[in-house]
Amino acid sequence: MMFPETRLRRLRYNSVLRDMVTETKLSVDDLVMPLFVCAGTNVRNPISSMPGNFQFSVENLVEECKNVAAAGVKAVLLFGIPAEKDEDGTVACQHNGIVQQAIRAIKSELPELYIIADVCNCEYTTHGHCGTIIDGDVDNDTTLETLAAQSVSLAEAGADMIAPSDMMDGRVGRIREALDDNKFEKIPIMAYSAKYASGFYGPFREAAESAPKFGNRATYQMNPANSDEAMREVELDIAEGADIVMVKPALSFLDIIYRVKTEFKMPTAAYNVSGEFSMLKAAEEKDWIDGPRVMMEILTSIKRAGADIIITYSAVDAAKILNGIKG
Repeated sequence: MMFPETRLRRLRYNSVLRDMVTETKLSVDDLVMPLFVCAGTNVRNPISSMPGNFQFSVENLVEECKNVAAAGVKAVLLFGIPAEKDEDGTVACQHNGIVQQAIRAIKSELPELYIIADVCNCEYTTHGHCGTIIDGDVDNDTTLETLAAQSVSLAEAGADMIAPSDMMDGRVGRIREALDDNKFEKIPIMAYSAKYASGFYGPFREAAESAPKFGNRATYQMNPANSDEAMREVELDIAEGADIVMVKPALSFLDIIYRVKTEFKMPTAAYNVSGEFSMLKAAEEKDWIDGPRVMMEILTSIKRAGADIIITYSAVDAAKILNGIKG
């Protein structure tokens, strides 16, 4: 039937009915909060391009994690800024590395908080690239060994999940092998499978102090114009043992999230990245948009596209709205 017998507005007049027929429902369970930990004590450095976000020393990070948990967010993703860097990122593999210290401290205070450890070298290398440089480019196979050692060290510290973000070929398989060889077969891997060479990462590079000192990351991160290639990357990561696959960034790649979820039916994460967050905050500060409303619309769109897990700097703010927490 057509109008006037069919009137779709009948389902919209009453708020109770609107809630009943809502097709996509965002949940606090979907959200992961990224956090930055740095060396030192009593550090709470504001990140100028990411309002409301900070670099925290370990003890302040623990306090922030308490705030995250109080809002209802159950998982965090940790990035580290070490006191010193080296040429190949081996500082990230140390027993007392900055993220390793943070994991132990958080677990001692908040044992139920789920800790995802990002695995990459860009924050830890003097040159800012994601691996060891040989002949002017990141050497894939040499970097795999650093990533594997870093993953084992983070698992030993108590990380609940390993999340390799480097985009080296074969890294999921090498990390899985290293974890299993060290009796961490229960630790899942969330692979940054379709990670694009995006301009939306700028604020993150300030936060993590990880901007490359030369060139760019186009030889290992994906071309934003490609979608079939993303399917190949995801397929390979699944074959190597990824438990969860990720698309990054999220908002400009909703079509990729949809394709990944539809074609592979795997647990799928999406990273609502720093540039997406910062654009929202900038427009909100100028009163051009209703910030909280647009934030929830963006997150719902990522969920609607097929993401099971949404990594977002808006996690705490969104959780407060979802849980009816004021302030």
